Amino acid sequence: EEFEQVYGYDMLRFLPVFEGYIVDSEEESERFLWDMRRLVADKVAYDYVGGLKEVSNEHGLQTWLENYGHWGFPGEFLLYGGQSDGVAGEFWAGEEGRLEGTELKDAASCGHIYGKKQIWAESSTSGDMPFQRGPDMLKKRVDRSFALGINNTLLHVYITQPNDVVPGINAWFGTEFNRSNTWFSSLNLYTDYLRRCNYVLQQGRYVADLAYFIGEDAPKMAGDCTPELPEGYSHDFINAEVLRDRAHVENGELVLDSGMRYRVLVLPAQKTMRPEMLEVIAGLVEDGLTVVGPAPEKSPSLKNWPKADNTVRELAAKLWNSPQAPYSAFGKGKVYENDIDLGKLLKGMGIKPDCMVSNENAVIDFLHRTLSDAEVYFLTNQGEEAVSTELSIRDSGYSEAELWDAVTGYVRGLSCTKEEGRLKVSIDFEKNGSAFVVFRKDAKADIATSTSESSEITSPWKVTFDAVAGNEGFSVTLDKPGDWAESTDERIRYFSGTAHYTTTFFLDDTSAKLVELSLGKVMVAGKIKVNGQYAGGVWTAPYKLDITEFVHEGENTLQIDVTNNWINRLIGDSRLPESERGTWTYRNPSSSASLQQSGITGPVCVVISE
Repeated sequence: EEFEQVYGYDMLRFLPVFEGYIVDSEEESERFLWDMRRLVADKVAYDYVGGLKEVSNEHGLQTWLENYGHWGFPGEFLLYGGQSDGVAGEFWAGEEGRLEGTELKDAASCGHIYGKKQIWAESSTSGDMPFQRGPDMLKKRVDRSFALGINNTLLHVYITQPNDVVPGINAWFGTEFNRSNTWFSSLNLYTDYLRRCNYVLQQGRYVADLAYFIGEDAPKMAGDCTPELPEGYSHDFINAEVLRDRAHVENGELVLDSGMRYRVLVLPAQKTMRPEMLEVIAGLVEDGLTVVGPAPEKSPSLKNWPKADNTVRELAAKLWNSPQAPYSAFGKGKVYENDIDLGKLLKGMGIKPDCMVSNENAVIDFLHRTLSDAEVYFLTNQGEEAVSTELSIRDSGYSEAELWDAVTGYVRGLSCTKEEGRLKVSIDFEKNGSAFVVFRKDAKADIATSTSESSEITSPWKVTFDAVAGNEGFSVTLDKPGDWAESTDERIRYFSGTAHYTTTFFLDDTSAKLVELSLGKVMVAGKIKVNGQYAGGVWTAPYKLDITEFVHEGENTLQIDVTNNWINRLIGDSRLPESERGTWTYRNPSSSASLQQSGITGPVCVVISE
């Protein structure tokens, strides 16, 4: 009854199609299947997801889901994600490119077009050997998720430990964020970074120039960028429901109820569209929208067939009315064929690339959000090396820039020049580095510093290793820090946990503008005390910390508490009979596995800048 109400014909006579039989004709059978799949996708969205949301909200609960199902889920990812209170994607640590365009961009697009402020991601799931990843090894992938539109990080996974056996229960998937991990007490260094990024990325509105329509076919679990998205621009995927019920045109822009704005709508590279949908597209073009895509030739549905096909062809002929010209004019808008170069089209419309980098070797991903009083760009170095580059940003009326470092929380001014309608700033990225570049009025003045002195700490180091998992604690004295995995002392080589480095250093003069502690590299986290006061921590490059307010003239005391991963201890214990091991976990490495760099690599220097 419901099928007949929606499509206007009785489905019973087509039931043999489900067994592979053709009813009446192959054309009619295929159209019937299209109608059935579309109905199922709509019911998944409105009855299942929407129905659950309605009931949940009545009881003070909210629904949350990951809106993808690329392994055969019979829905439409944008539609059913849009019916939920919360929406999320996912990404795995160490698996670059693993469906992230689907799992992250799908969620972000859904959040943008349906007006969901928070866009979650199941973050840092991992399928490789556990207990070998620290926060720095997670950063590159989490930054990639931010550049794709994620702004609410859900750490995966926290397994509740029933006892104090360490490292305890683990799974074949997930990074271990639970209390039994060695670096759990230093996790705040990483989550402070995540919280800063999440907060800023939830402000204002995402900026994109293109909306790629995913069409009406179902199931549909991923969008497609055809023609290819040009460099320097951003996009969203958009669906039929939003175009039909939540969109209009203002000054040539596609404007959504969510607040999103797009300059061009790109249609899918297919020859079918229901007449009702084509009428929506025609209305948007008539009001001034620019559309790119092929002219549909028929409806995919059996509803009102063959009359619906005639309607599609007649309306398409009106929209695509000049097939030999660069574009067809219809009302206030224009329609282009989908073989056009989108970059040239946008530039011809006066829409310059949003963000470009001058260094051809730099792999910098970006995301742009606009606020009432600022333009905010998140940028992440996805290459394998540290890079320096010049950013060329679309002029938004601001001429002052700031760099916001989410690792430290520091804000400093950036020198900004304006050339030919572009804003240009130079920026250095560490490996796995990221930054917010913020354009606004009354930005902080640029702080120019020149390094006047960098002195390595040469005093002896007393290093105290904690008692962990049945092993007794112990202390050693070192001339300088080094990789624990290369030590000839097995207690150090196979140590996992926290070691406390203490030493002293001298300062003749503390009038400098900036005094920093540079550690070379710390694996995986270090917390620092200077003269008995907590000064902060390091967990990612450049492994530097501002200690200006904690130092004084003369002798200063320094304590660095360094924590590594469990992996080295697990490898060491795997050489022992099970009864002699101090550790226990579900999945263990082999005794022949390579040890992981741990501790402070150094050199540890005091850097004074004027």
